[in-house]
Amino acid sequence: MKRIASFCVDHTKLLPGIYVSRIDGDIITYDIRMKKPNTPPFLSNGALHTIEHLFATFARNSEYADRVIYFGPMGCRTGFYFLLRNVDRSEAVRLIIHLFRKIADYEGPIPGAAAAECGNYREHDLVGAKQEAKAFLPVIQDWNESKLRYQN
Repeated sequence: MKRIASFCVDHTKLLPGIYVSRIDGDIITYDIRMKKPNTPPFLSNGALHTIEHLFATFARNSEYADRVIYFGPMGCRTGFYFLLRNVDRSEAVRLIIHLFRKIADYEGPIPGAAAAECGNYREHDLVGAKQEAKAFLPVIQDWNESKLRYQN
């Protein structure tokens, strides 16, 4: 069986940051790596879930809303995949940084965190999500297009 692209990245060398994971036509998948792989602590389920809700909501309400394809967590709980269509890479990096700032500063109810809206609405952690976003911001604050390539 053919190995998928993300399994070809050497996770023993991967550091937190933002990377281009793959390009499919006009869609770029960004690897938003918040934690060093195989090095606990990982993102807690509650914080991961809340970041997913906040980031996805903010992204889909941004000026790029019609170009957002998907935002979701990695099963390993080290980060997220963010798929954008027809967005310049430097704009994508600025958007990601902006959205993590919004998460770090967010006060209010978690969007989509009711039983009718979410399949696991009780497992959220806004405090943890904000802490994780604040911890990740210094890593990505000076990120730019030249840093988007995996270092193998």
